[in-house]
Amino acid sequence: MAYPSAEKVGQRAFDLGLISERQLQELWSALGSRNVKTDEFLQLAVRREYLTNYQVEKLVKGERSGFFFGPYKVQYMVGAGTFARVFRAHHKMTGEVVAIKALRKRYSDDQKCFQQFLREGRVGCALRHPNIVQIYDVCSERNSHFLVMEFVEGQNLRDFVKVRRKIEPLDAIRLMIDMTEGLRYAFEHGLTHRDLKMTNVLVSTKKQAKLVDFGLATLDDLLGEKLQSEITNARAIDYAALERATGVRKDDTRSDIYFLGCIFYHMLTGQAPLSETQDRMARLNKNRFLEVIPIRKAEPELPDAVALVVNKAMAFDPSRRYQSPSAMLADLRLAQQRLEGGDSSVGESLSGLGKQLTEAPPEPHHSVLVVESDPQMQEVLRKGLRNAGYKVLLIADPARAVARLREAPTMADCVLINAQSVGEPALAAFNALARDSVTSGIPAALMLDEPQRPWSKRADAGPRRVVLPMPITMRQLRDALGELVGAG
Repeated sequence: MAYPSAEKVGQRAFDLGLISERQLQELWSALGSRNVKTDEFLQLAVRREYLTNYQVEKLVKGERSGFFFGPYKVQYMVGAGTFARVFRAHHKMTGEVVAIKALRKRYSDDQKCFQQFLREGRVGCALRHPNIVQIYDVCSERNSHFLVMEFVEGQNLRDFVKVRRKIEPLDAIRLMIDMTEGLRYAFEHGLTHRDLKMTNVLVSTKKQAKLVDFGLATLDDLLGEKLQSEITNARAIDYAALERATGVRKDDTRSDIYFLGCIFYHMLTGQAPLSETQDRMARLNKNRFLEVIPIRKAEPELPDAVALVVNKAMAFDPSRRYQSPSAMLADLRLAQQRLEGGDSSVGESLSGLGKQLTEAPPEPHHSVLVVESDPQMQEVLRKGLRNAGYKVLLIADPARAVARLREAPTMADCVLINAQSVGEPALAAFNALARDSVTSGIPAALMLDEPQRPWSKRADAGPRRVVLPMPITMRQLRDALGELVGAG
């Protein structure tokens, strides 16, 4: 390929705004002449960081577009997906480094596609969490549609694992906690991910995991028919296959939890749990989910505390999976505590994964009203507290629990309210009980998940009204309730 002259390439770079007049003159001065080989000129420009290899490649081809997105100058391409490319870029005035996610040109002419891309980008803009890649701006200029995003210095999780072959359990748990934190935050804001996979997790140089591409799964669905012949929309197919096989709706967060479990499995074993194939019909086959090699067989030395979390997240039956990201997060933190303390067993986890008490429970001598909306956690708390000698009453709605106690304040000796799945209405109910003269004397405990702990400052606590931080073992919970009712 015959390159244009060095002087012509230099002038082109200046005309396009890639280098300044001062930088161009510095290059000619350093070279001592304009009559030099094009390669020599370009190599010097790259060494001085006036140009990047990506820009050079486009320049010598005579391309005049794709160097800028609005005020952002592209430095190089980070990756390419089904419907978009991602570039590292910096603001030409402030120097701020960002990632640009640009819709491919073949979809930019389709109004339905680009409007959906922009719409989903605006949804992602609302998410502000350290474990979710931030979308700063959503832009549309002529026929160019792009998102301005946080640039994460690091690599995607697939490449991170590929280099290391597999991840040590404690390191894997720490990354999983980051991912699950991001998923929990989005879930509490009414969003599911629907495209959880290794390449949609970025690991920063500080070993912090961040989820990317929240809100863009709808575009995958929209493009589905156009991609029938391309098998590039594989994760959307996997989600559809799982949901069809298990009979859940497509926005069920438990599908995200299943594929989060798949990521955990892959990190720990170095192998994907689901058989990998490019055949669309094979991906839709229910047997792919039923033929997963048990993680204990794939990694025999794995600590119990870790294997149990993987198995629960990847349960084929949705009712046996974690019912919310918060529930999974609680077990991950308990497993982390066990491993950091040198103990690989789970003990009495609130998720019910730990040792089951087999002895007959004592006769109940105190009653506790449990306010919990998650059916699985209801059962765990009912069994654990019954084994401790409590008669357990269950109400899912906090406001209804307050109303019942006002009508019959003697129905329970104490109240346990779990904010983990209920959210802020749990705090409101805890405070409402304290402020009502009829119910203020009833002992009460409010359980707060780790992200909810700042709420403790707003809680009306007292000698017989306590806030219990999660994660917590069943033994610790029983001891706390025993102090409240004078049972232990």
